[in-house]
Amino acid sequence: MLYWIVVGILALLIASPALSRVLVYPRTEFFTELWLLDANHMAEDYPYNVTRGENYTVYLGISNHLGHCAYYVVQVKFRNQTQTAPASFGPIENRTPSSLPSLFNITAFVADEQILEIPLTFSFDYQYDESLEQVVVSGLRLNGVALNISDCTIVWDAETDAFKGYLFFELWLYDEGVSRFQYHGRFVSLGFNMTVSD
Repeated sequence: MLYWIVVGILALLIASPALSRVLVYPRTEFFTELWLLDANHMAEDYPYNVTRGENYTVYLGISNHLGHCAYYVVQVKFRNQTQTAPASFGPIENRTPSSLPSLFNITAFVADEQILEIPLTFSFDYQYDESLEQVVVSGLRLNGVALNISDCTIVWDAETDAFKGYLFFELWLYDEGVSRFQYHGRFVSLGFNMTVSD
């Protein structure tokens, strides 16, 4: 009898790794991940001091853990220090997008448990107004597409010792219940010093 108990326990111990691959456990969390990586696929060397007309590369990543194929739109926006930023913390009703218009939309279907990574190469067009000590940003080139930025004047930020501008990416998810995209409560952002080289 003791022999069969020991054999049964050993059989379960040996079979447990194989069983864990076959057994399906219910999912308890459903979410989407959104991130930015630098040109080397790392989270450490993001462009900061950007020069007019120079190209910079980052990678935007989306990982779907919603339990179904998801239809996403990433709205690309740019703002100065005083323009509205999106909110992604706190209760879902407090997560709001920026009121700024989207400059460019990236649409994608991402299957459940899949990752989409999008390379983004960008450069800025801006002018330094020496008399007013401000930078006027007029354009952004994203993956070869020229985008117009209007009404974006950046003044000197004494706290950060920079002309600060922010390129950010808001994640929107298609909601079949209301037949439209809704802000998914997630965004990632890059902060820049628009360096004055003239």
